[in-house]
Amino acid sequence: MSLHSGTASVEWSHLVTTPTTRVVVTGGAGFLGTLLARELLAGPVTLNGADPVEVDDLVLVDLSAPRPDLAADERVTVVTGDLADIVERLAPATAIFHLAGVVSGAAEADFDLGMRTNLDATRRVLEYARGHDELPLMVFSSSLAVYGRDPALGPVGAVDDDTLPRPQSSYGIQKFIGEQLVADYTRKGFVRGRSVRLMTVSVRPGKPNAAASSFLSGIIREPLAGEPSVCPVPPDTPVALSSPGRSIEGLLRAASSGEGEWGSRTAMNLPALTTTPREMAEALDRVAGAGTSRKIAWENDPAIVAIVGSWPARFHAARAARLGLEPEPDLDAIVRSYITEMRRQA
Repeated sequence: MSLHSGTASVEWSHLVTTPTTRVVVTGGAGFLGTLLARELLAGPVTLNGADPVEVDDLVLVDLSAPRPDLAADERVTVVTGDLADIVERLAPATAIFHLAGVVSGAAEADFDLGMRTNLDATRRVLEYARGHDELPLMVFSSSLAVYGRDPALGPVGAVDDDTLPRPQSSYGIQKFIGEQLVADYTRKGFVRGRSVRLMTVSVRPGKPNAAASSFLSGIIREPLAGEPSVCPVPPDTPVALSSPGRSIEGLLRAASSGEGEWGSRTAMNLPALTTTPREMAEALDRVAGAGTSRKIAWENDPAIVAIVGSWPARFHAARAARLGLEPEPDLDAIVRSYITEMRRQA
């Protein structure tokens, strides 16, 4: 979720006494922030290779309030407002998950917004971490958008752990700079930083957002709801996907790894399932019934094609595999998982 406007609203006295384990999640009211919060509260959690612990205080920071079930939990502290105005006033934390930011399409459309939210706020979070007496753990959510097709060099090809990032969008550049800041603050001993490059997450529930890749949820989500959807890229465009569950698993695994186990300060690519919109439509028909994909209209949008078409789609994530992380086995599993979650919430 983006944190670029609004007024701070929190009783700061509630944050004075440091509990045994305090975890801060920026973007805590967003989709991934909500899933992560629920996992942290379900506990116990492992941080930096230490023994599992229960989270005593979970601080959810965002422009809007979190889901009612989270806000009602006595272990949850809700902080709403502009991240840049809030974060340095928070009490010290054992761990920080920095998920907040504006998505790819919005960052490309509004350069100043992207810089303020994706770059400046990340620096503020790192300065907050630097001010701790005891070194906190920080997990930064980066993106596959740090890779791109350089017009002078041609297609990226398959990406492995040593492939040089060449971002081709403001969002990708902002995320890559964020990774480098996390690495340098870690090198200087200000924070225990781990950057994780998320793949495109599908299927996200709710309404479409401003991400260039939002359609990769919409072409599954909307037809299942009986609503029309638009795919703005050619049907055979290769894309790299991760399910919501596997994405959260990657963030938590980054937090649980000990220093030696985590290894390099360089950001880690999460595993990806390589597919195309056409294959996604076919999986939709297999799982939900023939003809379900007829709700999809195939209408190219040059702006979206330019962004998504520059991203690589094939990843060899050996480092993530050594930590036990794997992609979803196939598209059918992703569609079935989303249908199951829809039914659970109905």
